[in-house]
Amino acid sequence: MKTINNITIWLLATMVIVGQSCSGFLDVDPPNQISSETFFNSEDDYQQALIGAYDLLQSTYVNVLMGEFASDNTLCGGENANDVPGFQEIDDMRHSPVNSNLQDLWNWMYAGVNRCNYIFEFQNKTDFENKDQVLGQAAFLRAYYFFELTKWFGDIPMPVDVRVSFGSVQDYGREPQANVYAQIESDLQYAASVLPTTWDQQGRVTQGAAQSLLGKVLVYQGKYTEATVVLDEVITSNNYNLYDDYDALFTQVAENSIESVFEIQYSNEQGAGFGCLQCSEGNVAVGFSGIRGYNGPTYASGFSFNIPVQDLVDQFTPGDKRFKATILDIEAYKADQESQGEQVSYGEGWEHTGYFNHKYIPRTGEAFQDPNLTNSTNYRAIRFSDVLLLAAEAHNAIGNDPKAQEYVNRIRSRAGLSDLVTTSGSLEQDIQQERRLELAGEGHRFFDLVRRGEAATKIPGFIAGTHELFPIPLVEIEVAGNIWAQNPGY
Repeated sequence: MKTINNITIWLLATMVIVGQSCSGFLDVDPPNQISSETFFNSEDDYQQALIGAYDLLQSTYVNVLMGEFASDNTLCGGENANDVPGFQEIDDMRHSPVNSNLQDLWNWMYAGVNRCNYIFEFQNKTDFENKDQVLGQAAFLRAYYFFELTKWFGDIPMPVDVRVSFGSVQDYGREPQANVYAQIESDLQYAASVLPTTWDQQGRVTQGAAQSLLGKVLVYQGKYTEATVVLDEVITSNNYNLYDDYDALFTQVAENSIESVFEIQYSNEQGAGFGCLQCSEGNVAVGFSGIRGYNGPTYASGFSFNIPVQDLVDQFTPGDKRFKATILDIEAYKADQESQGEQVSYGEGWEHTGYFNHKYIPRTGEAFQDPNLTNSTNYRAIRFSDVLLLAAEAHNAIGNDPKAQEYVNRIRSRAGLSDLVTTSGSLEQDIQQERRLELAGEGHRFFDLVRRGEAATKIPGFIAGTHELFPIPLVEIEVAGNIWAQNPGY
C-alpha cells in the first residue's frame, strides 16, 4: 500500500461532497450516509474520518499549477487562449470574482477544513489509546488548508471545531489574517507536540512536518526570531537531509526520500474525468504539464500547461545541476535523441516557449493508468531544501549571516555550485534567487514575491494593491448574504 489515501474513503455524514454542495464553505448533508450520532464510536471510525481529511490534499494540484503560472516563472500554456479560461485569466492577471478555478480552490480547501472540524467536533465522544495522534494529524491538516486559503484570499471565514451548515453560514464573517495565522500556529504547535517523528505508513504527517510548516508560517509573518528556533530544530534533528541526486529527486524512484518533510501521496487508481478532476487519486498537474502531442522515448504526452519562460531559464548558471531536472528544452532533447537514432515528435501549444516543467511531467515506465489524470507521482509539498532556505532567510533577517550562508551553501553544494560570495547587503537577494532556482516549478514563487513586496516589479500585469490577493468567489459572497466585503480592486 503506497499511501493512506489508497484506503477506501468513507463519505461521512455532513462532510462536504465536493462538486455537489451549494458552496465550498457549506456542509450539505448527503442523503443515505451514516450519521454522526451513530459514528465516532471506535478508533477505526476516527481513523476513517482522518483519511477523509487527508483526501482533499490530492486536490491541491490546482494550487500548485496556479501558484506557478501566476508568478514570473511560467506561462499558462494549454492548447489555445481559451483552454481552461480561469487559468488563462490568472496567468494574465485579469481574473475576476467569477473564476471557476479559484472557486475550485476555495471549495476544495474548505472541504478539507470541514472534514478536520468534523473530527474535532466529536473529539470527546470516544476515548482510545493515542487519540492525540489522530487529533494532531487533523490539526496539521486544518492548518495546511487554512494556510492555503489565507495565502490566496487573505481574511477568510474561519470555522473551528464545528462544521458549517447552510443555515449558519451567515454567522461567520471574514476573520482578519492575523487571527487566521494565530489559529494556524496553535494547530501546528499542538500537532508538533503530539506527533511522532516517523510513521510505519508513508504519507502521514510527522512532528517535523508540523514544525516546518510552522516555521514557514512564521517567516510569512516576519516573525524571524521565532522561525529560526523552530526551523533550526528541524535542521538539527537529523531526520532529514538533501537527496544526493537532484536529477532523480522528482521521479517516482525518489518518493518519500530523506528530503521529503511532507509529501502529498498520489496513486494510479482510476476514477477521474474532466467532469470531476477532484475525483482523481492521481496528480493531475503532471499530465497538465506534459508535452503536447508527444511521441518518442522517456516521456508520455500531456497538455502543455505551466510553460517555463526564457527569463527563468536564463537564471541558471553553467554547471547548475538543477537546470536539467527543472527545465526540459524540448528541441535540445529532440536533437540529442535523433542523434542516437530515436525519433521524437511533438506539437506546439499556446504560448509555446520550447521549455517544459521537468519536475512534474509524465514519464514512461512510471505508474499511471492515464498519464494525464491518474499519474501517481507525489507532490513534494515541503522539501528539506525549502526548510533550509526559509531558515537562511530568517537568520539573515536577524543579522546572523554566517548561519544563513551555511544553509544556502548546503543547497548550492548539492547543485554543484561554489559557495556564495556576497557583497554588503546582497545576501538577502542571493537567498531569494536560490529559492527561485531551487523551488522553480513547485508553486511557491508567486507567494514569495508577494510577501516580499516584489511582485509588481516582477510579474507582468500585476497591480499593486489588488493582485496580492485573489478575489473571494462571487457565489460565496452571495450565499453568505453579501455580508463579506470583496478584496480590494475586484
